[in-house]
Amino acid sequence: TMSYSASAKSTLQHDNERTRVTLWEFAPGDATGWHRHQLDYVIVPLTTGKLSLLGPGGEENEANLTAGISYFREAGVEHDVINANDFDFAFLEVEIK
Repeated sequence: TMSYSASAKSTLQHDNERTRVTLWEFAPGDATGWHRHQLDYVIVPLTTGKLSLLGPGGEENEANLTAGISYFREAGVEHDVINANDFDFAFLEVEIK
């Protein structure tokens, strides 16, 4: 079983009064750490692969992402996000203020 650590690397690329863009880079098993989204956001995967999403009740869901295929989520989502691949994974997070 993979050991998880909140060791994903985040790089702030852009931040103004309307949007914030963060690059998230994960080695295998890296996680964002538990967080709650305060803003609506769009995820733009840069890699094709799967992420493990741990929810507030301990539930675990697997999300299959495809490079270049974005998706939107509303503020309020609470989770930890883990790279469930045996290769590096990355996505852009675009938050809408």
